[in-house]
Amino acid sequence: MSQTEHNEAPVSETGPVSESIRVRLDVSYDGTDFHGWAAQKGGLRTVQGVLEEKLSLVTRHPITLVVAGRTDAGVHADGQVVHVDIPVEAFAQRSLTRPEDLVRRLSRMLPPDIRLSAAVKAPEGFDARFSALRRHYVYRVTTSDAGPRPVRARDTAVWRHSVELDKVQSAAEALLGLNNFAAYCKAREGASTIRELQRFEWRDVSTAAEPETYEAHVVADAFCWSMVRSLVGACLTVGEGKRSQSFTGDLLQETERSSDVPVAPANGLNLVQVDYPADAELAERALATRAVRTQE
Repeated sequence: MSQTEHNEAPVSETGPVSESIRVRLDVSYDGTDFHGWAAQKGGLRTVQGVLEEKLSLVTRHPITLVVAGRTDAGVHADGQVVHVDIPVEAFAQRSLTRPEDLVRRLSRMLPPDIRLSAAVKAPEGFDARFSALRRHYVYRVTTSDAGPRPVRARDTAVWRHSVELDKVQSAAEALLGLNNFAAYCKAREGASTIRELQRFEWRDVSTAAEPETYEAHVVADAFCWSMVRSLVGACLTVGEGKRSQSFTGDLLQETERSSDVPVAPANGLNLVQVDYPADAELAERALATRAVRTQE
């Protein structure tokens, strides 16, 4: 479905299209009980499916969402960004007169594992996906024999081997920059696997209650399918001594998915932030990104 700029009333072959308002939604969710972000056939529970259903009920119009970054089954988000074009007449209700009212209305309808924290009229040219400059992920994992604390079990992965964090960090640093990450991505026909990995930093966040617990902070302009979990898995295998220190960097020479790269468990991954340029640069950024994606 194509997205039109908000506050415009284009004309289609069948007549005028209703004037709409583009709304930015800031969403968080616990991905444990979802089959990923994207709506799927067969009645599978997805974040997009639940949100579109509830928004359609509230606005009394069919809703289609555009997301900054699709997350896989079991992956969480504290900083997901979405946009939606909502017909102006949807805001003529007594309890829905402006985009901000969606937060209150949806809070009564959404399940406890999805939260709409903000809804605002989007700036001119805003596109949740194509205007984004970069995405920030945090991966949380424990190598403790005891596993994670029960209250963190849904967002902390378990790695069954102890690791040396200095080796893990060195393996991560070998991946920084503009590279072809084909070895770390599940294949999508015709899609590019060239990405700019801007940050890959590991931290020891252990406490007395959570020994041997680590976080990886991963930032890139964009990520291909399964990339973050594959990067994490590859670094952890180096840290446990299963692979040589040059393992992660050597894989950048590959042109297809490597079977040597383990995919870390989904529950440790969290999309925590999406960055956008200044309002005046949103449309230009979207055009530039679309041009790149068209070439994929």
